[in-house]
Amino acid sequence: MSNSDFKNQYKKRLRNRIEEASTVRKIVSIILTVLIVALLIGGASGYFYVKSALDPVEPGNDKQINVDIPLGSSTSSIARILEENDVIKNDLIFRFYTKFKNESGFQAGNYQFTSSMTLNEIIETLKTGKLVKEPVYKVTVPEGRNLEQIAEVYAEDLPFTKEEFMKKVNDESYVKEKMSEYPQLLTEDILNEEVRHPLEGYLFAATYDVYVEDPTIDQLVKKMLDKTEAVVLPYVNQIGDLEGIENVHDLVTMASLLENEARTAESRKMISGVFQNRLDKDMKLQTDPTVLYAHGEHKDRVLYEDLEIESPYNTYYITGLPVGPISNFNENALQAAAKPKEHEYFYFLADSSGEIHYASSLEEHNKLKNEYIN
Repeated sequence: MSNSDFKNQYKKRLRNRIEEASTVRKIVSIILTVLIVALLIGGASGYFYVKSALDPVEPGNDKQINVDIPLGSSTSSIARILEENDVIKNDLIFRFYTKFKNESGFQAGNYQFTSSMTLNEIIETLKTGKLVKEPVYKVTVPEGRNLEQIAEVYAEDLPFTKEEFMKKVNDESYVKEKMSEYPQLLTEDILNEEVRHPLEGYLFAATYDVYVEDPTIDQLVKKMLDKTEAVVLPYVNQIGDLEGIENVHDLVTMASLLENEARTAESRKMISGVFQNRLDKDMKLQTDPTVLYAHGEHKDRVLYEDLEIESPYNTYYITGLPVGPISNFNENALQAAAKPKEHEYFYFLADSSGEIHYASSLEEHNKLKNEYIN
């Protein structure tokens, strides 16, 4: 090979190497550019993904979502339950968020969330067991109210009518559904065909906070049944020691009578003792509030002719307790039903000032009537 050919071949190889190096640089540049763009896009996508996951599921939607958090639930299981119920968007992000903020101490229980709640509101609710939002409605259901009166109280402020409420709570399939949810409280006794309203007496008197604009009747009923169950069940172990009271239904029925017969805790205990004495002797209870309930109307004074109504609620007509409660009640009325005062009285009456007078015999009772009533 001549020197001239060698030089030409060398120059050709050099040009090829330069071209290859240039191509490599271009390829590397393109790959780096693609990687940088991908990282930027991925970073931005990740940022917006996380940011979106931290936002409420549906801002402005205050429809109540009932969520049950079982005892012993871990943060992971709580996050999964919340995502399944559309309370949060992403359980993984929720777990990282609570970990980074060092949040713990979540409580088991039945919660009412909304899709509009922030993660901080949800976390605070789980820690305290209470909603941190201001209630949309605050409704007070007084003691001594029957089911129709309770329906009227709710209908004054909430977006449903008295008729809609009554239709729901009297629907047999709905009542059976509640019975399966509250088996210790709601027994077969409430399905007695003579019972006017199955849930009468079981919707507890209290002030209820409502956190959504459009609460369902079921959500309210569950709140009230939860309260009733919490108050009533601790007294169930007293039933075996009481005359004429054999089950929870009887206990609730007695509490409703005492609620309507007296206003103070002490007088309710005394009258509960009177009723126990009467039940022990198979005497009729003869309490006027049951007559009014049997008639289905309020009267300022019960007349002798009113006592003749043939009703399973009228304790002048039947012996023993009425077929069911006649209203809701205060806890002290329930306490009086479970722990009556022991004494020898079989009669009582209230004078015009509200003071109650007791008697051991009918003769003594009639004397009191002549002195304070006639």
